[in-house]
Amino acid sequence: MSRLLHTGQVIVDLVMALDTLPATGGDVLAKSASFQAGGGFNVMAAARRNGLPVVYLGRHGNGRFGDLARAAMQAEGIEMALAASSDKDTGLCVSLTEASTERTFISHIGAEGELSAGDLARVVPHADDYVYVSGYSLLLEGKAQPLIDWLLALPREIVVVFDPGPLVKAPDSALMRGLLPRIDIWTSNGPEALAFTGATDIAAALPELNRYLPAQTMLVVRDGPNGCWVGRRGEIEHVPGFKVQAVDSNGAGDAHAGVFIAGLAAGLKPVEAARRANAAAALAVTRWGPATCPGAAEVDALVSRQK
Repeated sequence: MSRLLHTGQVIVDLVMALDTLPATGGDVLAKSASFQAGGGFNVMAAARRNGLPVVYLGRHGNGRFGDLARAAMQAEGIEMALAASSDKDTGLCVSLTEASTERTFISHIGAEGELSAGDLARVVPHADDYVYVSGYSLLLEGKAQPLIDWLLALPREIVVVFDPGPLVKAPDSALMRGLLPRIDIWTSNGPEALAFTGATDIAAALPELNRYLPAQTMLVVRDGPNGCWVGRRGEIEHVPGFKVQAVDSNGAGDAHAGVFIAGLAAGLKPVEAARRANAAAALAVTRWGPATCPGAAEVDALVSRQK
């Protein structure tokens, strides 16, 4: 059976809801605050809740944040390939969600920021596995090069999924040049696609992405409540979204990515998998918190109501 092997970073989110961010030097009261597993955990939880076995290939720390991250992964049935690191705790991200649903993040990297060739050698991928790569990983000096080397050595039949994240903007960087030929699925939101390509809208960004990626690479570009664009070069189509009342956009893209991969692994065609992913993201934004992806039954119910 296919698995999702996640090479990104599980971090702990301090999630706070507030009306609006204060000006520099200001002070406001949050409406709520909680510690939750986040980062790469959100994609893994989404995939696992929708029927796909998941293995976390990243490191996790030895303190209270590491304990929280491990407990969350264990509760979802996510397998951890590595033992806890001995010298660092898991990192922390302060996630601020305003009443407009806009999000602001401030992160501190911990044990998850490092990964060695020896760590990666502990996992033997299967031919039908999906390997998930986060653009955040390419920014981490203690992880990026061993990860790229490992990815490039994988057998071609293993599907590599790349999520650039909001911080990766340089297609001509050495690490990106090395990785681009090995990307089988590109999954991002619209602003990330625009930042990567320099295009001014998604319609222009799609062909620009194709300039950098192999011809067979599948593109998935999310367009918020409008749904997403999915397909390969010359065959990209729009899959409409679902109308809901959004309260928190945190984790919606992760829900989309995890459910899309789970759909492909279950044998769905890309457009069908994208429709389920759109439904999962729509349900996720109606709930507070980062890991709010629904399970398969809820996703199926929303898809069937709107056919």
